[in-house]
Amino acid sequence: MTSPHVTVGVDGSLTAVRALDWAAQEALHRGVGLRVVHAVADLDEAGPVLASAVARIDAHHPELPVTGEPVEGGAVEVLLRESEDAVLTVVGSRGLGGITGAVFGSVSRRLAGHTHGPLLVVRGDHRCDGDREVLLGLGGDADTDAAAYAFQEAERRGVRLRVVHSWSHRHVGPELPSVIPATSPGQRALARRDADEEAVPRFSMAELRERHPGVGVESHTVRAAPGHALLEATREAGVVVIGVHRHTDRHLTRPGSVAHTLLHRSHCPVVVVPAGTPAIG
Repeated sequence: MTSPHVTVGVDGSLTAVRALDWAAQEALHRGVGLRVVHAVADLDEAGPVLASAVARIDAHHPELPVTGEPVEGGAVEVLLRESEDAVLTVVGSRGLGGITGAVFGSVSRRLAGHTHGPLLVVRGDHRCDGDREVLLGLGGDADTDAAAYAFQEAERRGVRLRVVHSWSHRHVGPELPSVIPATSPGQRALARRDADEEAVPRFSMAELRERHPGVGVESHTVRAAPGHALLEATREAGVVVIGVHRHTDRHLTRPGSVAHTLLHRSHCPVVVVPAGTPAIG
């Protein structure tokens, strides 16, 4: 499938079926086709799984163009190649060739760290009904691609965008007390950092607010560990969007502590947007 499409990896597991359903909804929302991929060691083994997946889509979404493709190779390598042409790549939180639990965690990290485009990892027990808010984890102005994706997603779903900008409160070293309370050099420096951190969401969001005036935005800056703050917020979100820097070295499999936490513990699906991702309109 060379036209714009969403790609989903399946393996016949129940988790993969849930990812398939999410991928179908994502394709419908974008007005593109769906490409169902099954990575196998022997192409002759892929028939039943692909046939079942395509039949499910035809039954539930007869208007959605869908193709099933067996691809020889490991799940990570296959899906990384597939992500080069897909507007979105979707996988379940476990499965893909019998890989489950903690072992799959290494697979999700490799995909997140190397994917060429947005990656949706289906987690949590929320239905893919699109009624819940979109959550954006913002680390700074470097996350502009993730922010753009989050605005587009909120606009597409017709829901509110909640921005959580987290940072850790830095320790001020010992110093001589000031005659006037809270005006020591260390305290003034801390206040300046506070103001700078508070301004990050405003400056980062300004242009995107103008481009998406219909999106309601609620921003919060929290002084807590980023992973913990976002993890709590995923309880009420429909999807959480985070940015990562894509690695060119295939041996670097850790996209970051925040992504690691969300990929393993998020209460809702996680969208990982690599830096440099083109706008999807």
